[in-house]
Amino acid sequence: MTTRSPCLSKSGLISAWQCPKKLHLEKHHPELGDITPTMESMFATGHQVGAIAQQLYGSTDSVEVPFNRNSGIMIQETRALLETHPRFPVFEATFRHENVLVRADVLIPSGDSWQVIEVKSSTSVKDIHVLDCAIQAWVMEQSGLSIKSISLAYINNQFVYQGDGNFAGLFIEDDLTDRVGNLNQEVADLVVAARNAVIGPMPDTRVGPQCTKPYECQFQTHCWPHDTEYPIAGLGGSKAKLAEYVALGHRDIRDVSSDSITAETQQRIHRITAAGTPEILAGGCHILSSLDFPRYYLDFETIAPAVPIWPGTRPYATLPVQWSCHIDDGTEEGGLRNLKHKEFLDLSGKPPMRGLADKLIECLGDSGPVLMYTSYEERVIRSLIELFPDLADPLQQIIDRLFDLHPVVKENYYHPQMLGSWSIKAVLPCIAPHMSYADLEGINEGTGAADGFVEAIAAETSRERKLELEDQLLRYCRFDTEAMVEIVRFFTKN
Repeated sequence: MTTRSPCLSKSGLISAWQCPKKLHLEKHHPELGDITPTMESMFATGHQVGAIAQQLYGSTDSVEVPFNRNSGIMIQETRALLETHPRFPVFEATFRHENVLVRADVLIPSGDSWQVIEVKSSTSVKDIHVLDCAIQAWVMEQSGLSIKSISLAYINNQFVYQGDGNFAGLFIEDDLTDRVGNLNQEVADLVVAARNAVIGPMPDTRVGPQCTKPYECQFQTHCWPHDTEYPIAGLGGSKAKLAEYVALGHRDIRDVSSDSITAETQQRIHRITAAGTPEILAGGCHILSSLDFPRYYLDFETIAPAVPIWPGTRPYATLPVQWSCHIDDGTEEGGLRNLKHKEFLDLSGKPPMRGLADKLIECLGDSGPVLMYTSYEERVIRSLIELFPDLADPLQQIIDRLFDLHPVVKENYYHPQMLGSWSIKAVLPCIAPHMSYADLEGINEGTGAADGFVEAIAAETSRERKLELEDQLLRYCRFDTEAMVEIVRFFTKN
């Protein structure tokens, strides 16, 4: 009795190339995967970029082979269409060879052959893209398609959108025909390895750098030890070195011998975790208590769409669309600080950056430290200077007043429950247990905020949904600045 060859997709082969265990889990235990908001956003970006590609490469008589869960139907429709010798572009043409299924983003007729174009949302050509195209070519040529060339179309991040709906120039094409032709044997070997990963037992693949390269794997929470109080991944640092610890049987940070740790930050994490109590140094209190008033706690939310939305913007340009600011004037009433809160959010769909900058300058005045967490806010303000040179002076004055809380916290505080991270989301539950990002319904992290904003300004979004998103966006951004207030309060009381 022979075992039926499993059906494999191109993405499945890519998974097997990254890690055979990843493909096995995708096929047999997808429920063990953790699809993060960042992964979901990347999928959505890919679909959006693909739609623009069809717009740019298409013609009035272009044809798209519609998706069907029955792959045989897509293959039949492709075969029937190509037998008519079409002289127009074909999208999502579907082919199968040795039970490996691929769908071509773009086929453009060229004499008796075809130009194949694979579209990616990347801003450069990577080795994994070459392999991707090689899989496409291997299946299509073995299926009888005559290929003249195969190219990768990727995002030109210097393209400036004019706001007219015309995205000509959004893509750069790189002809990969020669590089792809050298990979036929590698693809054939990969198909065999992928089949074995699917039909055989769970591959005994150790964790390591491949867990995040070339793509974040959705099974990291399954494969890396997590059934312990302080999982080894919380030691931070090199994935390769952490994998060595796991291979030795270490699951918890406390399992590791301090003698084997050379990096200073890891030594600190290990020492405090082994002690089981947080470390709070006096320097944090001294530095933060000395800050002048009024104090402005500032946080931005930004978007960076692959396909520009507004005139004058480029792909993946970081565009601020929202801010929150808590203001502490240094006075108290009834033992509590007198905090004011101001915010900006424009969901009209018009470019919000100018209004955001004007209101920001008005809110922050001309004196007092502007507190942020990491240097991200500085980069955002510098991007505003690039957009609006006439505001360079007041915006630069704000930059000169910026004070980054992150290095103060990192130098003066660590709690074992932070698991190697000094992000505000890791620190906050330790210093203010009554506050947690996880308790925020809907939007509770940056990628979700960016995607939520884009959804809120979309013409097809209902009024009810827009109001819901507006409430979530305002609450999330406000929570970020409240978190900074709590951090300063914590340090100045210790």
